[in-house]
Amino acid sequence: MKDAAIALHDVSLTLGEGASAVKVLDSVSLEVAAGEAVGIVGPSGSGKSTLLMVLAGLERIDSGTIRIAGQSLVGKSEDWIASFRGRNIGIVFQSFHLIPNMTALENVAVPLELAGHADPFGLAAAELSAVGLAGRLTHYPGELSGGEQQRVAIARALAPAPHILIADEPTGNLDQATGAQVADLLFAKAAERGTTLVLVTHDPALAARCGRQVAMRSGRIVEDAAPARLASA
Repeated sequence: MKDAAIALHDVSLTLGEGASAVKVLDSVSLEVAAGEAVGIVGPSGSGKSTLLMVLAGLERIDSGTIRIAGQSLVGKSEDWIASFRGRNIGIVFQSFHLIPNMTALENVAVPLELAGHADPFGLAAAELSAVGLAGRLTHYPGELSGGEQQRVAIARALAPAPHILIADEPTGNLDQATGAQVADLLFAKAAERGTTLVLVTHDPALAARCGRQVAMRSGRIVEDAAPARLASA
């Protein structure tokens, strides 16, 4: 695929040892174009979240190749991968993962500051304003609703202008109405910035908003299609 933002070939990963070993990814190959939105679906234990961990460089593969934004992650040091991830990959988790004793502004700014950004707090304020939280900069996570916390997490993920945005069940801890608002924001910001979006979800309606769906089962990709094809399969 020309201009692939993500290119995995024959990737396998086993977790655990001996009798408890489980092959969580089994010869997975996947290419995602720059700017594409892909929904990863499948039952619990199918390997969806592990695939995201591999894409983010948070889990080492046993075999195969993986290229993200044109760079191979195989054989690189932890420090190199961490630096690369900070510049190129934004991550939104189901559980927000905000630092409780930092304000919304600090939660977004501190990673930028550590990465050496020239104006981390100015950029953080702008990103929080862009997700509708201009009036909540000095609030701590415990003072924010679940939807507001996820908006902070989205602002944090988007602030470094990553090539790729990874979201693992981003609406899973939210009620239906709030989840819909967060989903609208996530898709709008990714489209606005031309960011590649890879989304894991159990929600068929959310997955259907992606231009492409990849279904997993038992560590393998079993379907790779546009939503219309999956619906008629």
